[in-house]
Amino acid sequence: MDITEKFPGVFLINGRLHTLNHIPSFAPFGEQLFKRKSKEFRPWDPNRSKAAAAIMKGIKYFPIEKGSKILYLGAAHGYTPSHLSNIIGPEGVMYAIEFSDRPFQELLPLSEKLKNIVPILADARKPELYDWIEEVDIVYVDIADPQQTEVAIRNCNKFLKDCGYLMLTVKTQSIDITKQPKEVVREEMEKVTDGLLSIIDWNMLDPFEAKHGFIVAKK
Repeated sequence: MDITEKFPGVFLINGRLHTLNHIPSFAPFGEQLFKRKSKEFRPWDPNRSKAAAAIMKGIKYFPIEKGSKILYLGAAHGYTPSHLSNIIGPEGVMYAIEFSDRPFQELLPLSEKLKNIVPILADARKPELYDWIEEVDIVYVDIADPQQTEVAIRNCNKFLKDCGYLMLTVKTQSIDITKQPKEVVREEMEKVTDGLLSIIDWNMLDPFEAKHGFIVAKK
């Protein structure tokens, strides 16, 4: 059995990505859990999670770790947040922003079970609506908006601590369908740099997520 820790709390087991399950026997999306001695692992599908896709595509820097504080914009029904919850563990906290009511209703029972996710029904374009949250280590952005990078920078300016990280999913078809996806991602990286963040790493997510990019930047 080949088990390799790719990043803290993220494992490659026989070629498939997993996170270390911090709630035993909990498989919120019907996954087939894998147990090895005293540890239990939950498969992380790169076709359902852009963060997992970025890791499988060879991203070299993944700053989320045990105890991290995360602001997650675009939490949806919670698939990727549930895995990031595993990584940060009980010592960490994730403020999960979702705008649409239906996925938010699915996020609520998941958050109640995991305990380190704080679900917030709000518009990520208006960070003043949740300005009570504390400073965070990571701002993770997965929203479909033509100004998703501007929204990300606005939230970073308000909530991201110095030397913290932005993890930005670039949905190129939401920004400009007339340009090549890689060109759109490069233009968004320029916006990130103009927002006074430094690009650490980036990649395209094909074939897991067609026409999507993933950027890691540091404040």
